Amino acid sequence: MEERLKTLYHLQAINTEIDRIKALRGELPLEVKDMEDQIEGLNTRIRNYSGEIDDLTRRSASEKAKIEKAHDKIAKYKEQLDNVRNNREYDLLTKEIEFQSLEIELAEKHLNEFARIIDTRKAEISATQEKLEDQNHILADKRKELEQIISETKVDEERLTEQALALEPSIDERTLKAFKRVRENARNGLAVVTIQRDACGGCFNRIPPQKQLEIRMHKKIIVCEYCGRIIIDPELTDNETEA
Repeated sequence: MEERLKTLYHLQAINTEIDRIKALRGELPLEVKDMEDQIEGLNTRIRNYSGEIDDLTRRSASEKAKIEKAHDKIAKYKEQLDNVRNNREYDLLTKEIEFQSLEIELAEKHLNEFARIIDTRKAEISATQEKLEDQNHILADKRKELEQIISETKVDEERLTEQALALEPSIDERTLKAFKRVRENARNGLAVVTIQRDACGGCFNRIPPQKQLEIRMHKKIIVCEYCGRIIIDPELTDNETEA
């Protein structure tokens, strides 16, 4: 059992060192991911604005075609006015001319509105592209910084990870699962701690004297009743460090 406890401590020590290496990267990985998401959002915004401009351009062309067609009709109706035979024909042609004039006014109103929106979208695209350029520069710097940190620590992290994986088979499955579960839930990643000033080295709740005695006997795995961490005798860590 003593060897199992030492192995657990050794595994914890290795994982703590891996955590320290990852901590060197700080928030950089998250910052890089957030910036990548932001840049994708800006690109999507530009694509949407460009698509809207294309749609408005097509609609503008359609409105211009309507105006041209209406002008042709008005010219035709005006020619026909010279040859009307009665008031009824005159009134019909006059109403058609008025209707086509209204169609022209409506189309011109649409054209002005489309032009206004297109100008607005072009300005928004320009502002977004400027922001996108700045974000890309910042992202490039952050990626470079992150890659440098990763390259500097990659060898050590891989070596420690291999050591941790090599130790895991020597720990029974139930204990290993408990170890990993506590590590995932613990803020500092500590699943194995020592007695410190008569208290748990993880949550610092006091350990009763009888429980401390059991821990120092190295006969079984004992967990903190408050935080669930495995508590071991500091003497085992000293021996393990010397080894």
